[in-house]
Amino acid sequence: MAAVNDSTTTLHYIFDPLCGWCYAAAPLVDAARGVPGLRVEFHGGGMMTGANRRQITPQWRDYVMPHDHRIAEMTGQPFGENYFEGLLRDTGAVMDSEPPTTAVLAAESLRDGGGLDMAHRLQQAHYVEGRRIADVGVLKALAAELGLGAEAFAAAFDRLAGAPTAQHIAESRQFLQRAGGQGFPTFVLTQAEGRAGRIDIGPWLGRAEDWKAQLAALVAASQPAATHTAATPPVCDPDGCAI
Repeated sequence: MAAVNDSTTTLHYIFDPLCGWCYAAAPLVDAARGVPGLRVEFHGGGMMTGANRRQITPQWRDYVMPHDHRIAEMTGQPFGENYFEGLLRDTGAVMDSEPPTTAVLAAESLRDGGGLDMAHRLQQAHYVEGRRIADVGVLKALAAELGLGAEAFAAAFDRLAGAPTAQHIAESRQFLQRAGGQGFPTFVLTQAEGRAGRIDIGPWLGRAEDWKAQLAALVAASQPAATHTAATPPVCDPDGCAI
């Protein structure tokens, strides 16, 4: 990946709110946010937007459940009965990444770090509580839970919906391509001297404290993370979520 001009060390998190393996990596994101001297920046990749939006079907439930069970076994991340027996049986629900991505952008515009707070809350709402996170009413309720003012959030959401969100998704995909990533989640560490590299998070899943220590060492040493070129499988198979 080409050098990146930046004055700080930044962990770039290319993700999607409906990506199961991004949920698997959520403890790593939380741990990274606690590393002194490290900024964590999100990039929503729009995995399920446009023609890739999906309505819940029995076939979809049968497809994702083995992967969700594997994530739980590997990482300890919880999946709720309201998700398995509620949302995944709700054939009226639509999996659409655009509204929750707009919510993440709106939250960030209102509070520094609010975007990652919202991303984390969206994952809990989806995978534990079985809520329809593509519904604007649900997004407004989650924003209220995070302490974001109802009127301010609604105004920010309206301002960032549509073209601004589409632009963010397009820029995120361009960044993913430049980084040599092939799916979600992809993590890229850019360092103060301008160098950058992808980090393979596979070895760190379920090891948040070890991951945090590794990131702290990289920040302290100001050395680029190793770039990994292993291929990423297709969308939401047992090993990842690709475009």
